Amino acid sequence: MALIVQKFGGTSVGSIERIQQVADKVKKFREGGDDIVVVVSAMSGETNRLIELAKQITDGDPVPRELDVMVSTGEQVTIALLAMALIRRGVPAVSYTGNQVRILTDNAHTKARILQIDDQRIRTDLKAGKVVVVAGFQGVDEEGNITTLGRGGSDTTGVALAAALKADECQIYTDVDGVYTTDPRVVAKAQRLDKITFEEMLEMASLGSKVLQIRSVEFAGKYNVPLRVLHSFQEGPGTLITLDEEESMEQPIISGIAFNRDEAKLTIRGVPDIPGVAFKILGPISAANIEVDMIVQNVAHDNTTDFTFTVHRNDYNGAKTVLENTARELGAREVIGDINIAKVSIVGVGMRSHAGVASRMFEALAKETINIQMISTSEIKVSVVIEEKYLELAVRALHTAFELDAPARQAE
Repeated sequence: MALIVQKFGGTSVGSIERIQQVADKVKKFREGGDDIVVVVSAMSGETNRLIELAKQITDGDPVPRELDVMVSTGEQVTIALLAMALIRRGVPAVSYTGNQVRILTDNAHTKARILQIDDQRIRTDLKAGKVVVVAGFQGVDEEGNITTLGRGGSDTTGVALAAALKADECQIYTDVDGVYTTDPRVVAKAQRLDKITFEEMLEMASLGSKVLQIRSVEFAGKYNVPLRVLHSFQEGPGTLITLDEEESMEQPIISGIAFNRDEAKLTIRGVPDIPGVAFKILGPISAANIEVDMIVQNVAHDNTTDFTFTVHRNDYNGAKTVLENTARELGAREVIGDINIAKVSIVGVGMRSHAGVASRMFEALAKETINIQMISTSEIKVSVVIEEKYLELAVRALHTAFELDAPARQAE
């Protein structure tokens, strides 16, 4: 008998009919003798609806603590409905919010991080033969305030619970049948990967792949939780995310191509080139709880520097305001920004043993007359910032250049 944590996303529980289908799937696993913990998201569209209500009543600026109280109700509806559906099928079940389980987080509202999970209540219910249904995306801080984990946080809840319970496998059910070499909606010849390493998946998630939230992959890698991405309503092996690199090393140099449209670029020009200037620029950005991605610094002949960095597009206005204040303090010439950019990245552990990968990427983009604005590299990835209008062209060109295109598929 195995202990399995199953996570179902918003589209998987987007209607009563789909919740019924999830209940049938969970019942099948339970009848096979497995202990099951189910983590669910809010029904598709519900979180957006709640956020919009909050924006309407606050003129677009909801208080983070109260917003967390509000949006956490979406998952509360889903866990109750699924528990009812299971009980109606003769499967003993009980639902819990993040607070009831005691998923302890820090107090960073709307983007909290899990600190600890009290698994005793869940273990007691599992021993009693119950399926435990837990609300994803949410927790509680030390003062009892409801917190949420940010977009995709239900993935993190699922993997964190699997780690705490030492589950045999964490299954992430979604509307795709696994992890692909890139988004099949952009490249029709994208291939499903049978296996990918935690390291590669971490890069893919951080670089824009929407299949899994980055923190869920971090948890899985840190605690070595076997993680599998599966389709909610189609049979198939899905994609296994593993520590093992050996098999991946025999695969093509690049495992996948990630991209992110949610990028914005800011540049502060004419900053005095003195020690500590980078901290003086980025310190206030960090203090505003804004994450910086790529950074480029260019020193001019007049002992000034131009400092460019990227942030999430949602943080652009806030970051620009902070940067303009910094520019006045430092005596910089100007602050300029650009929200019409995108990031494209190639990822693969095979890059460790192959030279010339970056130049091959740049050559493919050059052939399509795509200008590169910024470059960032690590041991297993190369990222570039380009104009957003060239994003899909770039992804298709790179997918072909690195021989990731699937052969023509026979009619099924």
